[in-house]
Amino acid sequence: MRSHYCGKLETSLVDQQVTLCGWVNKRRDLGGLIFIDMRDRTGLVQVVFDPDQAALFETANKLRQEFCIRLTGTVRARPESQVNAGMATGAVEVMASELEIISRSEPLPIDFNQHVSEEARLRYRYLDLRRPNMNHNLQFRARVTSAVRRFMDDAGFLDIETPMLTRATPEGARDYLVPSRTHKGKFFALPQSPQLFKQLLMMSGFDRYYQIVKCFRDEDLRADRQPEFTQIDIETSFMSADEVMAVTEKMVRSLFQQMLDVDLGDFPRMTWHEAMRRFGSDKPDLRNPLELVDVADLLKDVEFKVFAGPANDPKGRVAALKVPGKAGDITRKLIDEYTAFVGIYGAKGLAWMKVNDLSAGRDGIQSPVLKFIPDAALQGILARTEAANGDILFFGADNATVVAEAMGALRLKVGEAHGFVSDEWRPLWVVDFPMFEEHDGELYAIHHPFTAPVGVTPEELKANPSAALSNAYDMVLNGVEVGGGSVRIHENAMQQTVFEILGISKDEAQEKFGFLLEALKYGTPPHAGLAFGLDRLVMLMVGASSIREVIAFPKTTTAACVLTDAPGVANEDALQELGVAVKLAEEAKD
Repeated sequence: MRSHYCGKLETSLVDQQVTLCGWVNKRRDLGGLIFIDMRDRTGLVQVVFDPDQAALFETANKLRQEFCIRLTGTVRARPESQVNAGMATGAVEVMASELEIISRSEPLPIDFNQHVSEEARLRYRYLDLRRPNMNHNLQFRARVTSAVRRFMDDAGFLDIETPMLTRATPEGARDYLVPSRTHKGKFFALPQSPQLFKQLLMMSGFDRYYQIVKCFRDEDLRADRQPEFTQIDIETSFMSADEVMAVTEKMVRSLFQQMLDVDLGDFPRMTWHEAMRRFGSDKPDLRNPLELVDVADLLKDVEFKVFAGPANDPKGRVAALKVPGKAGDITRKLIDEYTAFVGIYGAKGLAWMKVNDLSAGRDGIQSPVLKFIPDAALQGILARTEAANGDILFFGADNATVVAEAMGALRLKVGEAHGFVSDEWRPLWVVDFPMFEEHDGELYAIHHPFTAPVGVTPEELKANPSAALSNAYDMVLNGVEVGGGSVRIHENAMQQTVFEILGISKDEAQEKFGFLLEALKYGTPPHAGLAFGLDRLVMLMVGASSIREVIAFPKTTTAACVLTDAPGVANEDALQELGVAVKLAEEAKD
């Protein structure tokens, strides 16, 4: 139907006839001439209709925004004074000779010249996707996936599909269940990841696997989560953690070079413990120079229990956050706002200290807790934080988890609000994670129960699981975890030990993972892998604030599709055939 794309017309085509298909982006009637900006997925071009062609001009006069049209015309150069430098095709225009209105458009239900709510954008997503920035995001995503496939193919990885209908695995979120018609009363689970299948592929001898794959998790949502999301899934045999990190880092560096002309350089490495100590986060944003400084040892003997309690508790922490030069800008009102903010993360309060004049000693310090802090402790805090005149210090004192979460979040908030965050790309690897974390006296796997520990036997792991480190690694970019992986357990005894530590009985392990435990008996190679969140990666690369901006048809924050009104109610016949009955809770009926 067409010979060229709108956004590809250039001066080399001047005097040539072209046929275009697309939409009316804008229409202007100026002094008897009708101009339209015509749009397709490649961009815009200006089209001119001459009133001397009466029939053509009459048809053009009927054009309105978003009419779908086909036209033929001659490319001509714009006069130098009329070149539009803001358009890729701004040096040319098309003088129309034929016009066909393929499809008319009613007035649009949303006006993108004004603020449009996200719900409205998702309800009319097919219109929202016509906007240039959304068009750009999805085309960019397509080029990213193509580049990933080229890299992985060239590196000897095989693209192998794994099942969508499987059984539940302990990945840290609820499964989406699919009832079986042929096995009434039984359910498939949609995969939270292809974890077990990619391990089985390594046991099958395929050596290097990858897949760009849909995953499903029924969990609380936020900007970087969706119930269905896409992973770049990678698994290797006979490769160490360092080798896996090297090849995947090379892939990401290649992506940024190709897509953004950005050289990320070599990625630094940081242990989990260092990240938590300095930044209160296992995915630190290194663009922000603010850091946490531990001061508990200086406050063990103070009479102020808010500080002394956590300072003397092995599971407690007292940390200071210095904000350089902002003592005058951060008012009491703002401090109250920050206090309420850290309360979201469980902090009971937020102590602070303004450094007005170091040379004046205590008299140069302003703080509601100053009277509780002896001179020696005060001087120790000022020296350790390298405080200077005009600085303000914030203090978090509680159990270590609360302090890390609250002060880590405050670090990000203050850094962004007061202009400390640089405009650059800062990647890193976070390594040496604890193998397990404790909640209410029970141990849970920080990554997943198939992650191998570092340098211990099954007996040593069982004797002291809390001290074990996992052979795991996360890639972090500008404060976002874009990928995570680990060396996997390839010995039956170690896998059984990890299950035991996690409270998974032998019977339960056999029921859920019998096929994996059986496979581990038959010459399993050492293997390791990593999965990238494709949505998150593309979100960062296009500068979006939510992965919904880079997914064609995303769900809302309540895991619903307002476009198709999903999820919906199944009819009774379908439920009967499946052997499923729906029983609503009383509160849901009201």
